[in-house]
Amino acid sequence: MKVRGIRGAITVDVNEKQPILQATIELLNGIVQENGILPEDICSVMITVTHDLDAAFPAAAIRQLSDWELVPLMCALEVPVKGSLERCIRFLLHVNTDKTQAEIKHVYLGGAQVLRPDLSKT
Repeated sequence: MKVRGIRGAITVDVNEKQPILQATIELLNGIVQENGILPEDICSVMITVTHDLDAAFPAAAIRQLSDWELVPLMCALEVPVKGSLERCIRFLLHVNTDKTQAEIKHVYLGGAQVLRPDLSKT
C-alpha cells in the first residue's frame, strides 16, 4: 500500500460561514465518492483558503462528520498571488491506497474547474 495525494478545489459565492462549510463538505464528499475511500484510509488533509474567505474554518465542517474525528486536519492561507482565483477552498488529502497515481481522481468543482480543466468533469 502506498500513500497518494488527492487534490481538489471548490469556489464559494460569498464569504459567509454556512456557504464555506457546505462547500467544504461538498468537495470532501466528491473526493471520497470518486476515489472510494474511507476516513480510516486518510493520513491527513491539508486545506487552504484564499484570503477572502475568513468567515469559517473549513476543517470545522469535517470535524462534525461521523468517523472523521481522528483524521488530522490543517487549515492554512493560500499563497495570495495577484489575479488568482478568488473565494477558493483547496484540499490535499494524503491517502493510504493500492491505487496507482493514474487511478486517483482529483475533484474540481464550481468555479475551481478553471484551475485544472484537464481533470474537471464538464
